[in-house]
Amino acid sequence: MQDFINFLDLLDGWLYYPVLIIVLTVAGVYFSLRSRFAQIRLCFDAVRIMGERPEGSNSISSFGALMVSTASRVGTGNIIGVSTAICLGGPGAVFWMWVLAILGGASAFVESTLAQIYKHKDEKTGHSYGGPAYYIEAIINSKFVAVLFSIFLIATYAFGFNALASYNLQSTFSVYSFYDPSTTPLIVGFVIAVAVAWCLFGGAKRIANVSGVIVPFMGVVYVLTSIAIIFMHIEALPDVLKIIFEDAFDFKAIFSGIAGSCLVYGVKRGLYSNEAGVGSAPNAAAAADTSHPVKQGLIQMLSVYIDTILICSATAFMCLMSGVPITKEAAGAQYVQASMSAVFGEFGPVFVTAIMILFAFTTLLGNLFYVDNALAYINGKKMPGEKFMSFFRVICALVILFGAILPMSTAWALADITMGLMALINIPVIMIAGGIVLKALADYEKQRREKKNPVFRAVNIGLDPAKLDYWK
Repeated sequence: MQDFINFLDLLDGWLYYPVLIIVLTVAGVYFSLRSRFAQIRLCFDAVRIMGERPEGSNSISSFGALMVSTASRVGTGNIIGVSTAICLGGPGAVFWMWVLAILGGASAFVESTLAQIYKHKDEKTGHSYGGPAYYIEAIINSKFVAVLFSIFLIATYAFGFNALASYNLQSTFSVYSFYDPSTTPLIVGFVIAVAVAWCLFGGAKRIANVSGVIVPFMGVVYVLTSIAIIFMHIEALPDVLKIIFEDAFDFKAIFSGIAGSCLVYGVKRGLYSNEAGVGSAPNAAAAADTSHPVKQGLIQMLSVYIDTILICSATAFMCLMSGVPITKEAAGAQYVQASMSAVFGEFGPVFVTAIMILFAFTTLLGNLFYVDNALAYINGKKMPGEKFMSFFRVICALVILFGAILPMSTAWALADITMGLMALINIPVIMIAGGIVLKALADYEKQRREKKNPVFRAVNIGLDPAKLDYWK
């Protein structure tokens, strides 16, 4: 077992340095330059689009799709992941998370716009569906690669990420006197598994509805609490910023042990948290009812910022300004709960546990929304039969249950590796198809300059409508 854990750690380290650091950076810089930093220029447009209503009364709105993707992004990684990055990599990891979010915003825009362009229509309901598997097949004409991506997605979201979310949630209970390592994790896993199963059997619409209520609420409460702590220690802000930037640019320390450096931990935990370029959010983006693909690309770009610039930063500043010492032993829930305790006393750990329950719950829902989409693709672009889906959902619930008892390093390594494999397929494909998105962006901006509500026509960007399913 120890040999297996060592192998996972070795593979995890190699996959992120040098491979994914190079791939993510090249893709982010390329899309940022080619789009003239659309992820920054068009932020106000993205906010405006959030209020648009879908044409169909039962359709998923742009805001609903944003909440599903944000539900998956905003989760235990925003608390436990940030704490782990700071404790194991150093405060400079926060800076590299910010860099990844800015560059990743461009990749998120491209992948979600592609998902909209190549989405399909359900003839029975009129709703749309799609995602990376669909645009991979259309762009590089390879069913095999598309299926392989779908398999990695299922491994990541049904198993790796869900097991990790369950582990992270139960770890927040370890500070309480009633915590029993032999029983408490299983009890926590069982309760969250039952709650998630109830939503799963309600379908995608229920997931979007539940996420649309919980995600804004939990995000606002958590950020406001973090801001309150920051203002209570505002005199420490200059020193905190100083240590973040000094650590981030201490290249001598970084390159002397890069696998455990703030740079690598910032990229790892940043990618786990915001998922930009991984190929997850496009599954939700394709389900949105919108008049132009670029609109949903911009909406999904916002999700990256909400996740990293807002919520991850809230966690980082709250912890660093609390005065609690940074130690490797405190990595995970302990550092965050100790930071809260320094301000709110005994209420601090309880608040973190309550927020983690909501974060884990919505993460699990968003994850399994993506999994349904991958299963449909593998099954000939239609959902498998109800018997299979019922069986699969039971398996997913069991993963959530038993993920609570995994060792921390194994839980993180499995999630990192499966997510990295998704990104290594998705990013090269979206770079190949980047020109299509840039033409769509130019078409969108042209219509905006003409004071029109942008409406997509495939011929306007040189695509044959007959080769598109939804937009033909």
